[in-house]
Amino acid sequence: MASFDIVNKIEEQNIDNAVNTAKRELLNRYDLNGTDSEIEWDRKANTITIITDNEMHVNTIEDILLARMIKQHVEAKTLDLSKDILPSGKTVRKVLPLRSGIEKEAAKKIIAKIKESKLKVQAAIMDDKIRVTAKQIDDLQKVIALCRASDFDLPLQYDNMKA
Repeated sequence: MASFDIVNKIEEQNIDNAVNTAKRELLNRYDLNGTDSEIEWDRKANTITIITDNEMHVNTIEDILLARMIKQHVEAKTLDLSKDILPSGKTVRKVLPLRSGIEKEAAKKIIAKIKESKLKVQAAIMDDKIRVTAKQIDDLQKVIALCRASDFDLPLQYDNMKA
């Protein structure tokens, strides 16, 4: 039986490179000159924190960070931009969690989409990934194409292909 895994994992080195490049750009940007703007990446909590003077600068820094992440081949869907901006004294703070792993609800949606396609494959949730098995590799490739065409609001990768 041929199989592969659908996963959502982040490459820490690429995130680190993107954050460090964005920090350097903050120092050189004319519109952010003289502001107390910072980007911090907490590896343990898996979050990126933006600290700056006002909300407009938060949006600018988000754009810088997203551009740097895309250049490092990290999908923009990895960041959860839906969080609110929190005021703290003279500064504002926004915490952006990084999405890693596939949650149960999202996994159920992906499996439902695969079953809806009527392909001869079996999909099962295994911790934070989905294992898809089939008799033919062509069916697995069709599942990959189906998942890429669908929008699950997650950056999905396809690992561990075994024939």
